[in-house]
Amino acid sequence: MTHEIILAGFGGQGVMLMGQILTYAGMIENKQVSWIPSYGPEMRGGTANCSVIVSEEPIGAPIVSEPNLVVAMNLPSLDKFEPMLQPGGILIINSSLIEQAAKRTDIKVYPVPANDIAAELGNSRTANMVIVGAIIAASKVVSDDAVLKAFAKMFAQKPELLAINEQAIHRGMEYIHR
Repeated sequence: MTHEIILAGFGGQGVMLMGQILTYAGMIENKQVSWIPSYGPEMRGGTANCSVIVSEEPIGAPIVSEPNLVVAMNLPSLDKFEPMLQPGGILIINSSLIEQAAKRTDIKVYPVPANDIAAELGNSRTANMVIVGAIIAASKVVSDDAVLKAFAKMFAQKPELLAINEQAIHRGMEYIHR
């Protein structure tokens, strides 16, 4: 199975990190991966998105033009990327910041209050990891074990971040499975 993913939001929401962790987790699972970042006019506060492909097969081109999974962390991202989603695809919406419902009825939509869940955990900066957990639960693109290994390797110099982010990932997974 090939997962073509677009993760999008404001700069500073951890969109690029989400993509890097999913890509690294795919590598840990010996899958073929690609990650391409795209930034708006300014890094923090501007728009940011990345394209991620995780596949069992070789990847012909790293460009994602018809994703089968889209994450919208803010309203401009929902407006821009929802129309690109393949029929039957998965749309994960950060419902803490987006009050608008998806317009399409031919896709699976998961509104996840990522910022609210992160606040409940006591660290608002973990909203992106709540979404990573939701991605794992909704799509099975990679395992939670691989994601946790990827996070631990990427943040080896900051082991104190592992516990709270692991909680956030599990809360995102639980939210989808509820």
